[in-house]
Amino acid sequence: MADPGRSVEVHGAVAVTGAISGRDKDPDALLAQIETTREDLARTIDTLAERVSPANNVRMLRERAIQEISRPEVKRAAVAAGAVLAGLVLLRLWSKGRRG
Repeated sequence: MADPGRSVEVHGAVAVTGAISGRDKDPDALLAQIETTREDLARTIDTLAERVSPANNVRMLRERAIQEISRPEVKRAAVAAGAVLAGLVLLRLWSKGRRG
């Protein structure tokens, strides 16, 4: 418990001891501050909910993938991989034709 003779650290309108600081004893000011705090908390919760939303994460991943695919070096790599795959398929078909 706090000593009555010691100083108290004040954060906003409420002291660490839980007492209301002297300048904000006005009930209307307290209600306004509570409402402001409530609105700030609601905005924070909305922001956090948007960040962890599965639908939002899928949308962000899709946008990032589209950006990556549109890069020229990625396009060249995809064409090269397709050419290698097509070559392997043709080689496999040719080797089966020679055996049969």
